Amino acid sequence: MTYCVSMLLDAGMVFLSDSRTNAGVDHINTFRKTSIFQRPGERVLVLMSSGNLAITQQLVSMLREAMAAQDGRENLWSVPNMFEAARHVGEMLREVHRRDAEALKNFGIDFTAALILGGQIGTEQPRLFHIYAAGNFIEATPDTPVVKRYTSLDEAAKLALISMDSTIRSNLSVGVPLDLTILKTNELKIASHISIDAKNEYFAMIRNRWSEALGHAFDELPNPDWLDSGEQS
Repeated sequence: MTYCVSMLLDAGMVFLSDSRTNAGVDHINTFRKTSIFQRPGERVLVLMSSGNLAITQQLVSMLREAMAAQDGRENLWSVPNMFEAARHVGEMLREVHRRDAEALKNFGIDFTAALILGGQIGTEQPRLFHIYAAGNFIEATPDTPVVKRYTSLDEAAKLALISMDSTIRSNLSVGVPLDLTILKTNELKIASHISIDAKNEYFAMIRNRWSEALGHAFDELPNPDWLDSGEQS
């Protein structure tokens, strides 16, 4: 399992992904799930991937090959806006499906992939998309907020790390190292890209203090009075 989370804010964007690809009692692999494409001052895009690693790795390779080819084909350097970038990534994912889906099916393997694409191109405002295995996608809008748009990037990064910590605690297949990527609106470049491992002091502090805070919150909640009242269902 992979866990990825991203937030689109007035101040910019926050992306966080884990890197665990396979987990068991004695078998753990890691692979980076965050890919960055940037031409500072012109455009910056961040792609986070989950699902079958062979599928998503092939997709990223195809995207980079198209960007390097300079043969007139559409690519992430040539698309005029983030909507077209999401459409291009979706079409590339469909191309992977056309190549490999039948062979995977013959081996009983589902074609699984889910992507988060965000960034900014030129003077357009930053945009964020969730791209599905079929290549279709939806866009994050102010009508479907998880956090307030005016939330600061620092607070958003903290929220993302808390969310990741909760997932790590509940699922063995999610784990460090983590990739934290931050973009600032209108800078058109990566503001910060940090690899967070188990020794990272801030993440360790988040894990300890958030766990303690949840314990205190639980203790402060009143107990149910069902037993005292003798109420039965």
